[in-house]
Amino acid sequence: MMPGRLAILDPAAGLSGDMLLGALLDAGLPVDWLQSLPARLGFADVEIAVHRVLRCGVSATKVEVRLPSGATEGPSPAYGGEVAGHAHDHAHHHPHDAHPHEPQGHHHHGPGGHRHLADLLAIVERAEVTATVKARAAHAFRLLCEAEGRVHGVAPESVALHEVGAVDALVDIVGVLEGFERLGVARVATRPVTLGTGWVRAAHGVMAVPAPVVTQLLAGVEIGPNGPVTGEATTPTGAVLLRALEAGPPPARWRMLATGWGAGTRDPHDYPNALRLLVAEEAAEAGQVITVAADLDDLSPEYMDPLREALVAAGGLDVQVWATQMKKGRPGFRVEVICDTGAVSAVTEAFFLHSTTAGVRRSVAERVTLPRRQIEVEAPDGSAVRVKVLDTPAGPRVKAEFEDVRRAASALGRPALEMAREIEARAQAQVAGTAPGRSRSL
Repeated sequence: MMPGRLAILDPAAGLSGDMLLGALLDAGLPVDWLQSLPARLGFADVEIAVHRVLRCGVSATKVEVRLPSGATEGPSPAYGGEVAGHAHDHAHHHPHDAHPHEPQGHHHHGPGGHRHLADLLAIVERAEVTATVKARAAHAFRLLCEAEGRVHGVAPESVALHEVGAVDALVDIVGVLEGFERLGVARVATRPVTLGTGWVRAAHGVMAVPAPVVTQLLAGVEIGPNGPVTGEATTPTGAVLLRALEAGPPPARWRMLATGWGAGTRDPHDYPNALRLLVAEEAAEAGQVITVAADLDDLSPEYMDPLREALVAAGGLDVQVWATQMKKGRPGFRVEVICDTGAVSAVTEAFFLHSTTAGVRRSVAERVTLPRRQIEVEAPDGSAVRVKVLDTPAGPRVKAEFEDVRRAASALGRPALEMAREIEARAQAQVAGTAPGRSRSL
């Protein structure tokens, strides 16, 4: 993962697993990576078809999972003529796909059969993916089956998925989780999610959008306006992936790195049925910050460094300490921390836990900083040294990361200051000609 890099989902037309996969490919991941996934899941005869399509004039990537029989997971049947023209796609685990009342031991693994939670977890455990992807995928399938179980009043282990829906869900869920890992994002955020309106036809009758399992899975997630979207917009697979990715709201300020569009199956004439994925990095060039300060006259100086470390770990962007004179002529220290508004509670708690203060002062301030990014430069010993690049009006300014410099200097027996100058000269040559504000490429 690259510190500071994040993915922002913009599900204005809804969210499904295939739309996420398409957006990941459109944002720069290679097609052959995704097409190798079925074999790594144990389905060597399952194919991944990838197409470039237009959705209301927007170019997007369409992903389709095809079983050997040619079967694919199709749209949820819509109810009513107007809705039928706009229904969304990929109802992977609607009530017409789940059969929770089937006996637990009844497993079919051929076309038309079913897979239960234990089957899905076993496939994930055998898959050729990282341990992190396995753990998150297993968590997603447990969430999905628990939600289905609550809807139908049965145990999660009794929920069964048709073979087509199960294979499609495995590719979607494992593929999306692995895709974000390969993209190198540190976190995934989401804008408000569109659910859609109208009705869909299920095995147990006509049901209102959103499907009951979707409402279970999206508890606590911010929901946006439906706009022109009618029919199902967000599928259970899309909803459970939001939960597995722990997607919260985007940061207040961020800088764009790349964009990808993942297409849904339908192509309505009045809105693009596609998911937009934004690859970004957090940008704190300007924004509101909180200053938290305390004066200490009874803390031994040797404990000042542990206090500083605790304040930084709590979210402090900058910690300053300077000597001052307290009442009755006692020497003391003023400790001042700058932090984002979201970290003020944690920073305050760190003050109380790691110092002797009985109170802190907090004030609001506006911070303006230069655009910044990070590159890596090879040191003479072959190791990678991180270098911070500030884009100033006069051009890039570089500063090597102290710990990396010290490690390289120690390995070669050279002075750290001399090593820093050499690394920074290499970095300056590397970024020469870079436009201010330009970020490193993917």
